[in-house]
Amino acid sequence: MDIKSYLNERCRVVDEALERYLPKENELPFSLHKAMRYSVFAGGKRVRPILMLAACEAVGGTVAQALPAACAMEMIHTYSLIHDDLPAMDDDDFRRGNPTNHKVFGEAVAILAGDALLTEAFILLSRQVEGAPLPAELLLKVINEIGVCAGSRGMVGGQVVDMESEGNREIDFATVQYIHTHKTGALIKASVRSGAILGGADAQALAAMTRYGEAIGLAFQIADDILDIEGTTQEIGKDAGSDEARGKATYPAVIGLAESKILATELVERAFAALEPFGQKGDPLREIATYIIQRKS
Repeated sequence: MDIKSYLNERCRVVDEALERYLPKENELPFSLHKAMRYSVFAGGKRVRPILMLAACEAVGGTVAQALPAACAMEMIHTYSLIHDDLPAMDDDDFRRGNPTNHKVFGEAVAILAGDALLTEAFILLSRQVEGAPLPAELLLKVINEIGVCAGSRGMVGGQVVDMESEGNREIDFATVQYIHTHKTGALIKASVRSGAILGGADAQALAAMTRYGEAIGLAFQIADDILDIEGTTQEIGKDAGSDEARGKATYPAVIGLAESKILATELVERAFAALEPFGQKGDPLREIATYIIQRKS
């Protein structure tokens, strides 16, 4: 399959849905809604929502069943980026080649835009799909899944340990593993599992999707660590080498660049193995796994 065409088409589907679901700029408060939309539509690759849609289809579901939850996941991801860029955290001036939210709208509005996106996501998660109602117990499972993976036991917890580890040259492998599996891996795994749940996966299929999600979640962050070293500022949309300059806890810093590349490849192989039960229906997920470690941005 042509993975670029697939990703572009799915990105269009997600963007059109986000346009419908997000508050409009001409709705009060104008500045808040403009700030929310600014970051959501700042050029994201939509990896997490696309993974959710692909996982749903792989287990026999439809795009329509997972689309609202996929958009909710992108809102949560975007909120995390807005807050991650703030001066109190990574203090970044650019994201995806554009000025960060707080540079355009100020810190207060940026904080509130992130808060609003997180809240809006759970409003969307609790809605029934138009024309394709889902059992309430499935929606509840997904709400719980995403809530846990976004909170202190997931993404937020990983962010805290990441900040606390900054500048510590004695960080061990276990700490880096914790940061990566929580700060980045948790939402990616939740995207895959949520798609499978919404598609009606049985226990065996969900277990296989979980193995896939865990593998590519970690591979994604390792690829980011590598890109920070080998990519250009133009390619990655922010200052290249910023992780090393800040003393961030990364895989290359702990096990070296060459070993990090080997590990990323091994993780993709694990992801492929997890997808064996799904046959051709798992092809998009296989291609996304390969894309994750080969991408340049």
